[in-house]
Amino acid sequence: MIDNRSARTWLLSEIVSGLALTLKYFFKPKVTVNYPFEKGPLSSRFRGEHALRRYPNGEERCIACKLCEAVCPALAITIEAEPRADGSRRTTRYDIDMTKCIYCGLCQEACPVDAIVEGPNFEFATETREELMYNKEKLLANGDRWETELQQNIAAEAPYR
Repeated sequence: MIDNRSARTWLLSEIVSGLALTLKYFFKPKVTVNYPFEKGPLSSRFRGEHALRRYPNGEERCIACKLCEAVCPALAITIEAEPRADGSRRTTRYDIDMTKCIYCGLCQEACPVDAIVEGPNFEFATETREELMYNKEKLLANGDRWETELQQNIAAEAPYR
């Protein structure tokens, strides 16, 4: 008597079922994304490259409260501040060491004026570690570059804050 295993071996049923599965998916539309030219959708909660935002009048939002520096578990943020002539405090130095950053989003949550945010950019690979030391000018430039997306993300998440 021929058992079930021998019948499957001689009739090549595993190979036939594998080929049938291959043919089934061969004629369906492809789900692969051609990455550098096509990008998939990002959530409004995505945490990418950091940015410092400005008010619509062009003044930087950061009030030098240093909450983001205090809450950062990786100690990646360094802030120095001084009072201005009008009595307000503004940062003179705002540095983030992106090699230390763990992208937890606590700095963004701690900021009372939405000055520091993590933006939609995930393509910021560099050749040297020094390029990942972000200073205030680089962070403000990121904020200027991504401001429309940042506003949309903040507006989308406003009901959950």
